[in-house]
Amino acid sequence: MLHAVYFTKSSAGHLWSVSYASRYVQSETLELETARHKPCFLPAVEGDSAAIVAAYVFNYLRFGKVSKDISNTNVFEHSGRVFAVAENSLPYEICVGSLDTRDAWDVGGEWDRPFTAHPKVAPGSGELVIFGTDAKKPFLVVGVVSADGTKLKHRADLKLDRCTLCHDIGVTPKHNVIMDIPLTMDVGRIVKGGQLIQFEKESYARIGVMPRYGDADSAVWFDVEPFCMFHLVNCFEEGDEVVVQALRSPDSIIPGSTIALDKLDSEMPEVAGDDKPAKRPTAEEFFFRLYQWRLNLRTRSVSGEYLSGTDYSLEFPIISSQYTGLQHRYAYAQVVDSCGNCGKVNPKYGGFAKFYLDERSNAEIPGASLVKTQYHWLGKHEFCSGASFVPRAGGSHEDDGWVVSFVHDEETNTSQVHIVDAKRFEDAPVAKITFPRRVPYGFHGTFVSKKMNDVM
Repeated sequence: MLHAVYFTKSSAGHLWSVSYASRYVQSETLELETARHKPCFLPAVEGDSAAIVAAYVFNYLRFGKVSKDISNTNVFEHSGRVFAVAENSLPYEICVGSLDTRDAWDVGGEWDRPFTAHPKVAPGSGELVIFGTDAKKPFLVVGVVSADGTKLKHRADLKLDRCTLCHDIGVTPKHNVIMDIPLTMDVGRIVKGGQLIQFEKESYARIGVMPRYGDADSAVWFDVEPFCMFHLVNCFEEGDEVVVQALRSPDSIIPGSTIALDKLDSEMPEVAGDDKPAKRPTAEEFFFRLYQWRLNLRTRSVSGEYLSGTDYSLEFPIISSQYTGLQHRYAYAQVVDSCGNCGKVNPKYGGFAKFYLDERSNAEIPGASLVKTQYHWLGKHEFCSGASFVPRAGGSHEDDGWVVSFVHDEETNTSQVHIVDAKRFEDAPVAKITFPRRVPYGFHGTFVSKKMNDVM
């Protein structure tokens, strides 16, 4: 379900009105289930291996798809159009003003595979860089959509030998950045009674840098220590180097949890291989911390270091979108509330972090060069989701703007939007707007300008 908050300034220029709307993305599979007045698709990712195989077969025989189109992960804009997307299917175009669903977007019939939840607009050209992963070959295909969104200008199979569940792609003015991590999906494993999705910690990880219109042969791969990640912070070029920033963890909470009757109360996983006993990991193995790699295209060397410490785990990073693919000074992220989470698999976020990427702190941790960090903490029992950076119109600095996020108070069952001045990050929000109903926790939020709203 999409949730939208609309801010409208009066013609006099000094008063604001705020409205709220929510609506389901009317995907093809939701319309099918609505017509039948019941859920129809069997779960095809989690569960016993035999059950997953059966779900794949029955779903495909009944509906021509192995899973439903959920479209619940992210919202992105390209060339005056807005889309809701999850990476198991095509994006659906959304009318911002009404939240009505238009059609699935297959780039004029030229994209016939899953579509990343995190496409990137390339700096300078305005082209949209996309990719799609699949459990069958080709495992990962990169695409470049024209700036006007009318055609697929380039498509390349990177010829990977596994289905890596990379969730994000990076761009710079000249390159695409591919994260080949050992979180993999393998249908062959479930046929043998194993897990469909597994973090292969003893396997390899590498980062690929390819020209914008490159192919498998032109990609340069840099071997790095195995890790897990879901989100890049940013990528940019600096001399001969491509700098890659991400929230990195040594291990993965996927493939799943020790499932409770209420899935939200499920515990952190006990890590086990196909023939290895389970072990209870330490919390820091699952900490996502700010990390930076430097990939030298001339010498083919790579270096990396943590930029944040071990005090807090982080997720859902954001920057000013004006700096996507360019060198930047600031980044933001949601901070896991360890008390609110209490070891459960679905984290809750009790605040935000602001990173000053060109300012180092005095803290000393081996293998790290920590940057200055500020925190904005929410109140007790308050947790956030869907944070987005909104730049100030005409702002002269990168952090001229606001971090805007949905916030829910679990004690009072009150949902709000908080608006935090990014320049006065540790201060109280400049505004809190209360909603008449609960807004559930979600994933990513996106800011759409009024100019865009008028177009829609």
